[in-house]
Amino acid sequence: MSAEPPIDRSGRSGSIGLVVLLAGALVGAAIAVSFLKGESAQPWILALLAALSVVGVFALFAGAVGLIQFASRGSRDDLARAIAATAEEGVLVTDAGGRIVFANDAYLDLTRAEGPGAVRTVERAFAGNADVAEAIYRLSQAARAGKRAFEEARVTLPDGRGAWFRIGVRPITRDGAVETVWTVADVTRERERHENVFQELQHAVDFLDHAPAGFFAAEGDGAIVYMNATLAGWLDQDLTRVGGGALSLREILAGDGAALVGALAPKPGAVATEIIDVDLKTRGGRSLPARLLHAVAWAHDGTPGASRTLVLDRGPGADVSEPLRAAEVRFARFFNNTPLAIATVDIRGRILRTNAPFARLIGERLKGDAGERSIMSALASDRDQAALAAAIEAAAGGAGDVAPVDAALPGEGGRSVRLFVTRVDDADGDGEAAVVYALDTTDQRALEAQFAQSQKMQAVGQLAGGVAHDFNNVLTAIIGYSDLLLANHRPTDPSFQDIMQIKQNANRAASLVRQLLAFSRRQTLRPQVIGLGDVLAELRMLLSRLLGEKVKLELVHGRDLWLVKADLNQFEQVIINLVVNARDAMADGGTVTVRTRNVTAAEAPTFGYRGLPAADYVMVDVEDTGEGIPPEIIDKIFEPFFSTKEVGKGTGLGLSTVYGIVKQTDGYVFALSEPGEGAIFRIFLPRHVPVEAEEAKPIAAAAAPQDMTGRGTVLLVEDEDAVRAFGARALASRGYTVLEARSGVEALEQMETHAAEVELVVSDVVMPEMDGPSLLRELRKKQPDLKIIFVSGYAEDAFKKNLPEGESFAFLPKPFTLKQLLQAVKQTIGG
Repeated sequence: MSAEPPIDRSGRSGSIGLVVLLAGALVGAAIAVSFLKGESAQPWILALLAALSVVGVFALFAGAVGLIQFASRGSRDDLARAIAATAEEGVLVTDAGGRIVFANDAYLDLTRAEGPGAVRTVERAFAGNADVAEAIYRLSQAARAGKRAFEEARVTLPDGRGAWFRIGVRPITRDGAVETVWTVADVTRERERHENVFQELQHAVDFLDHAPAGFFAAEGDGAIVYMNATLAGWLDQDLTRVGGGALSLREILAGDGAALVGALAPKPGAVATEIIDVDLKTRGGRSLPARLLHAVAWAHDGTPGASRTLVLDRGPGADVSEPLRAAEVRFARFFNNTPLAIATVDIRGRILRTNAPFARLIGERLKGDAGERSIMSALASDRDQAALAAAIEAAAGGAGDVAPVDAALPGEGGRSVRLFVTRVDDADGDGEAAVVYALDTTDQRALEAQFAQSQKMQAVGQLAGGVAHDFNNVLTAIIGYSDLLLANHRPTDPSFQDIMQIKQNANRAASLVRQLLAFSRRQTLRPQVIGLGDVLAELRMLLSRLLGEKVKLELVHGRDLWLVKADLNQFEQVIINLVVNARDAMADGGTVTVRTRNVTAAEAPTFGYRGLPAADYVMVDVEDTGEGIPPEIIDKIFEPFFSTKEVGKGTGLGLSTVYGIVKQTDGYVFALSEPGEGAIFRIFLPRHVPVEAEEAKPIAAAAAPQDMTGRGTVLLVEDEDAVRAFGARALASRGYTVLEARSGVEALEQMETHAAEVELVVSDVVMPEMDGPSLLRELRKKQPDLKIIFVSGYAEDAFKKNLPEGESFAFLPKPFTLKQLLQAVKQTIGG
């Protein structure tokens, strides 16, 4: 190809003829001047020199401004011109007016120009071709905007053939003028090669899509990026969902199939292929048996990469050996869907084969390379690993009865398993020494622990309740006789203060007994409909005083709190106990936050508390910023008399009282704590939906009347002699006629004689031979309208369930004072 372009108007070339002509003129002028003599030649000589000076100065300025090019710059232009002239793609340069400045041979060939005189601009060369006109227009617009642009367009040649041209345009600035460079390249062969490759790819995809086997490709995280039409048809999947993470292995593999596929032994730096029998899952939920030839590319660090999987249909009719196929499918389903995790191991515990539940339960906990993944590495403690190794060795030695191994698994959640090891009688030569069956016992152990804790709390509660009942009888007598003594002594008497000390200490003991009864859930509650937000707002001042200056109190109320039904005084005691405990846990100060909010039935299971039914609750959190509760004692904090405080600084009944009151209110209380991060006591109280008219429980001990005297006959039934003697003496001193009975049987005998006189029966609930409710039923047979007051150290609800529905009675809890006894008797007789 010639280095000289057919058209090049870009340079300013000189002419040797003009140089010769100029030199001849100068020589002639010099000869002519030489013939002149004297003064007549002087003007001509000066004129000639002036002309030469002007030409010299002009040449200097022309060189400075670039009008005259020197040899080095001209050589560079010649090189660039030669490169453009010999380029394989057509090059055309036009000036701002559209005049052609430069064109190479390739451009003439591509535009079918017969010579330099027939060369046309790109717009005119392709003007008659509608296919490329729009592309040329866009390129022209880009050039006018001073931008580079490229377009590919299909051109119909004069001979009818089609060709593809890549046309480009770019503006350049030369000597202050803007010129446009057009490039034209024939890319027909490149396009045809691309089309051939695309057609081959389309054929390959079509062959793969309609192959008699399924195929899918997945990323390392299980996201499916490709699925052929055959597999999509089997699974009734929409191919538009494939790709972009819209479909995953868990959506097409039934049961724990995804866990089984994801738990393959890693082979760093290699591509491993495994044969896996699983059940596919159609979009409608139907199972389809299949065999996977699963190839995974593993990274050098053991991370799974992309996988390619061939899927063979193992459904009915898919195999000529139908009985064998059906048996294999049934076995694969039994093997992968059993609740037992199953694996075969060699003598060293290395895992050889597993089922899907084993992969889900233990697969992620296995450590080591593919050839060294031992089942012992999945256990948390060395003791469990040694026990399992011994069991495998015993089974491999032919032992038929190997004791199961209970072991803990590492990781969060504290999961545990029971491992059963059996021998392999018909090993196929691949090193199988034993079969290990793993049963997840996490939930079972949690239930056992919960049941044991519940049984312990119930037993302690029964003991506490029994002790409290006996103490109540003793305290009733002490308080009662103290009142009798105080009634006969003036405050100025020397013994008055001693008696007061006796009564005050008896009341203090009665308070401890009430706490024991609260824990055993046998105290008397007076539930009423309350709004927790209002209750906490009223308690704020008291709680602030209890916390002191070093501890800050924050109340965070939920919006539109539901109502609950609880004993107001007892609930206040719950909050006070928790806040005081929080204060004591922050010796250096901190913050106590009391937070309330509603919890819906759908939200309740998300908390993860065992034994918390799905229902609507109002939740109360009491949170502190103390040191937290050590894990080893958090299960004991609700037990009575358990305390971490110093001797003399706590009774150990605060949290047990909280536990009992919440439980008796049909609520739930949980303790959450991390060492060094404070503690949270979380209470769930059931939501109460009020009805239009709710019945309030009658309260026997109402406001005290001024006059404590009265008339009438009272039958006092009490098996404790001291309590009965005190009650009889107190009532008799206020004008009542008192009949005494030590049991229900004696009370019936008294009624046989004095039935017409008795207006009121005051009876203990728990008595030998015949208890209070049984006595009431017998009395009602003959005297339906007889009034009765039950006296008990237990809660009213503890015995009310043994009475006929709608039975009317008054209740007086033990221990009671002289004043409370007289008020209850006078109010009941008067009512």
